[in-house]
Amino acid sequence: MAATREIVASYRNPAAVVRRLLGQGTREDRNLIYLMVACLIFFVAQTPRLARQSFIDGTELNMLLGASLMAWLFIAPLILYALAALTHLILKLLRGNPTAYATRLALFWALLASSPIVLLHGLTAGFIGPGIELQVVGLFWLCIFLWFWISGLLVTYRQAS
Repeated sequence: MAATREIVASYRNPAAVVRRLLGQGTREDRNLIYLMVACLIFFVAQTPRLARQSFIDGTELNMLLGASLMAWLFIAPLILYALAALTHLILKLLRGNPTAYATRLALFWALLASSPIVLLHGLTAGFIGPGIELQVVGLFWLCIFLWFWISGLLVTYRQAS
């Protein structure tokens, strides 16, 4: 199934999608693609906010975009790999036996599947600016992301036990 269809299916049943992705075998290249596409979408979502900030503060937009690109495409993947490793260790301490691949898949897929909400957050930050609307959309994204991530982790925890 195409990744876009899987993203839509995640909003109905994220556990089934992660189970289906795990059933396709260990594919670290696919994990990396999920992570990098999610980070790219997160970068793109920042552009309206950065354009607004550039206009209001009078700073150069290219500098802001370059810093954001560096952060999202080079630094964030390293931090997210470390977070996935930490999650794997925590699950091991909880007497689970999930694979490191499965815990990475759960995190990276949750990021990619929740990325449409991040785009909405970026548009809200760019067009409306700071306020209750931005906080509501951010909280909505956080809830969706945690729902996807925890559902995926439960699937990996149960499959391995």
